[in-house]
Amino acid sequence: MSRTDIPEPPDAPRPELDARPDWQRTYHVCFPVAAVVGTQRWVLRINGFPDHPLWTLFVDGVRRFDLEGSPPGWVLPAADAAPPMDIDLAHDIIQPVASYEAYGSEIGDPCDDPVCCP
Repeated sequence: MSRTDIPEPPDAPRPELDARPDWQRTYHVCFPVAAVVGTQRWVLRINGFPDHPLWTLFVDGVRRFDLEGSPPGWVLPAADAAPPMDIDLAHDIIQPVASYEAYGSEIGDPCDDPVCCP
């Protein structure tokens, strides 16, 4: 069964939208870009769009929210156009979310549709 989206409180604060992350390529298929923002480690999962939101943002291994596109302050290059991240740093950033490749897996309800999710 495929999930359409994960409900979020409409008034949930999203300070990340005001940041200016410098995204770097991770070489991971499901988590193609990541950034170090201050002391936080951010990673974006690309989801099975249009069945799910385009991106899910994780900060320090915790899901923050879904995105349909890039916020105005973010420069989100295609993964192949982003500068490469150090491979050890990329591994360290992705490791806490590596088991969350399928949309919804981070809340214990992974999408099991083979068309949109691995």
